[in-house]
Amino acid sequence: MPEIHELSALEISAAYAAGDTDPVEVVDHFLSRVDEHSDTYGAFVTVTADQARERARTAAQRLADKDGVTPLTGVPTAVKDLNLTAGVRTTFGSAAMESFVPKISDQVVSNIERAGLISLGKTNTPEFGSPCYTEPDVAPPARTPYDTSRSAGGSSGGAGAAVAAGLLPLAQGSDGGGSIRIPASVCGLVGIKPTRGRISSAPMYGDVTGLSTAGTLARTVRDAAALLDVMAGPASSDAQWAERTQEPYLDHCERDPGHLRIGRFAAPVVADADVDPQVLFAYDQLSERLEDLGHTVDDIDPPVTNAIIPVFETVWAVSATMFAVPEDQRSLLRPLSRWLRERGAKTSGPEFAHALLRMNQSGAKVIDTLSPYDAVLTPTLAQLPALVGGIRNDEDPAADFEAQKAFTPFTSLWNVTGMPSISLPTAWSTEGLPIGTMLAGRPGAEHILCALAAQIESSYSESGHDWRRPAIMP
Repeated sequence: MPEIHELSALEISAAYAAGDTDPVEVVDHFLSRVDEHSDTYGAFVTVTADQARERARTAAQRLADKDGVTPLTGVPTAVKDLNLTAGVRTTFGSAAMESFVPKISDQVVSNIERAGLISLGKTNTPEFGSPCYTEPDVAPPARTPYDTSRSAGGSSGGAGAAVAAGLLPLAQGSDGGGSIRIPASVCGLVGIKPTRGRISSAPMYGDVTGLSTAGTLARTVRDAAALLDVMAGPASSDAQWAERTQEPYLDHCERDPGHLRIGRFAAPVVADADVDPQVLFAYDQLSERLEDLGHTVDDIDPPVTNAIIPVFETVWAVSATMFAVPEDQRSLLRPLSRWLRERGAKTSGPEFAHALLRMNQSGAKVIDTLSPYDAVLTPTLAQLPALVGGIRNDEDPAADFEAQKAFTPFTSLWNVTGMPSISLPTAWSTEGLPIGTMLAGRPGAEHILCALAAQIESSYSESGHDWRRPAIMP
C-alpha cells in the first residue's frame, strides 16, 4: 500500500474496509506530519491531537460495528479557523480574538462530526477571512508547498496548504469572494464553492450579504464531492435553502455529464488587470480538452460590466464590520481590517441597502444572461501564485485591496450570483507552479459540475497527468 498520506480520502476509507489500516493509525500518521510540517507551510492555528485520537478510537469501533458508517467515517480533516467549534479555540485569524473559545459549533462542523470525520484542529486563515492571502498575526504565513516563497492564497490558505502538503486528505473551507478557489488554484487542488444556500450557515447566520458559503478542498474531484455530500443540507432553523438532487454528488462523479454547452471568457470582471500568458494558455488548453470530450465551447462577453465593482466593494466593506471585536482589543487589528471596517462604518444604512439591491439585481442579470449555458469557463486567477508578502501592504491598505482585486478578478462574480463553481488544477507553469482553471454552473447544479469535473479529471489521468499527489513526500 502507498504511504497513508498519498491516499485519497476515499482510498483511506477503502483501506479501512479492507482491514489494511484503521482510524487510530491514520490519525497518528497525519498528526505526526502536522507536527513536523505545519509551521513550515502555515497550515494550522490550533491542533487538537488528544480530541482527534479519542475520536479515532470511536470511529474504529463504529467501523467495526458497521454502525452509521458513511463514505468518510474515520477520515481525518480539519475546520477553518473562521468556523465556530465548541470548546476549541477559534481566533478568526485575529490577534484581537486569540483567546476566544466558542460554546457552540457551526452547523457545518456538526455535520462533519456526525459523518464520522475526525478534525485534527483549526486551519490557518487571515484576519476575519478578508484577504486573498493568509498572513495573520496568530500563525505563520500559509505557503504553497510547491514553492514556499509563495502564498497558499486565502482565505482558506491553511486548508489548502495542509491538503497540498499531505497533512490532510481533504478539508473544509469557506468562500466569500474566492476563498476556496484561490487556495485550490495556487496549491494544485480541487476547490468547490457550492450554490448559495446549499450549506447551512446556522446557528449564527452571520453573513447577511449572501456572498459567503462553506465548501470543500481536496486532491480529487471525488473526495471534494464526498465532503460536499457531508456538509450539504439545511438545518432545522433555516428559513430557506437550495434543494439538492436525491443522489449523492459522489454518485454523479461516476456519470457521463452528456453533451454540454459551455461559455468561456478570460476578460477580468472586477479589476482592470492583466492576465498572465501561462494562465491564458491553461485556459485555452482546458477549452480544447472540453471540445475533445464532446462539449461545445463558445466565446462569450463577460456577463457583467465594471459598474459592479463599487457596489461589491461597498458590500464587502460593510461585511467587514460584522465581526464583533471588543473595544479594548481593536488596536490589535491589522491595518487592512481597520481600513475596511472604517470604510464600512461610513456607509449609511440606505447606502448599504441600495448596494445590496444593486448587487442582487446584477447577479440576477448575470444568471439570466448565462442561462443558455450548462457551464462557464474562466481562469481561476489572473496571475501565478503570489510571493508571501507580495500583495499585503500594511502601509497602504487601499493599495493592498487593489492588488487583491488584480490577483482575483474572476472568482467573486460567482459569489455575487450565488452560482456554484469549481477550480481544477489543470496546468503547471514553467516554474513548476500549479495553475487552476474555473468552471461555474447554473444555480443548484453542483451535480453537473461534479460530473463534468470528474470527466475532466479522468481524461487528464488517462493522458498521464496526476494532480492528486501531495507536494511533499515522506
